[in-house]
Amino acid sequence: MIEGVISIRNAREGDAAGIADVHDAAWRDAYRGVIPGRELERLIARRGPRWWHSAIMRGSRLLVLDFDEVIGGYVSYGRNRVPSLRYGGEVFELYVAPEFQGIGFGRKLFEAAREDLSAHGYPSLLVWALADNERAIAFYTHLGGRNVRQANERFGDETRARCAFAFS
Repeated sequence: MIEGVISIRNAREGDAAGIADVHDAAWRDAYRGVIPGRELERLIARRGPRWWHSAIMRGSRLLVLDFDEVIGGYVSYGRNRVPSLRYGGEVFELYVAPEFQGIGFGRKLFEAAREDLSAHGYPSLLVWALADNERAIAFYTHLGGRNVRQANERFGDETRARCAFAFS
């Protein structure tokens, strides 16, 4: 019998390369055909191991899905960056590597971030998702998120709609 250990834990200094790998794979999977190609490559390239190492060392709220010392997903979160919206916390990014998707790990990462935000005085939160990212829209809707705001985001010469999902 083969046993493995799966945990959700705070990111550590040695996780930067694994987080960058998840970011690369998940973004290509989620945004190919949604974000223009050149812009997608630029966005992926700027989030390499050095960027994630810096985020970890700054103490960013960042949890990882650790599957036998392989990073399978991550969630970054903190205080809401849009003061005009009345929600205290925000999930900035939640990505799971394609091979770990569809089996509940995204939900577990979301719940862990939500619990930590609540414990730090942010019982309500927002998550933004591109409107063309059907899996993300379905995921946040299934978790009980309510679409409370629409906005646009620019990618080079093109604009894409995005939606804010609120959780109280």
